[in-house]
Amino acid sequence: QVELVESGGGLAQPGGSLRLSCVASGFPFSGYGMTWVRRVPGKGLEWVSGIYRDGSDAWYAESVKGRFTISRDNANNRLFLQMNSLQPEDTAVYYCNVDADWGLGTQVTVSS
Repeated sequence: QVELVESGGGLAQPGGSLRLSCVASGFPFSGYGMTWVRRVPGKGLEWVSGIYRDGSDAWYAESVKGRFTISRDNANNRLFLQMNSLQPEDTAVYYCNVDADWGLGTQVTVSS
């Protein structure tokens, strides 16, 4: 079955950086586009970024464009999200997503 395991979250100061990782298994990773989605406290789910199956194209929510970079390593079934210039409003649980499958998420907290 599909398994997605996120890691890399934690506490960061405003202006800081974090790099999230997602290890995928149970499906042909290189054949699927992948996304990052976040659950913001009190605001529900927000789509953050997506990447084409071969990494040739990527898309970002306006709120993170220019600050976040999505990437993937198809040889090792890994998805990444480099988050720079973090802001308190980036505080959320971040999920790796493919089709209808989700990981358990990783908490990102941005606070001074």
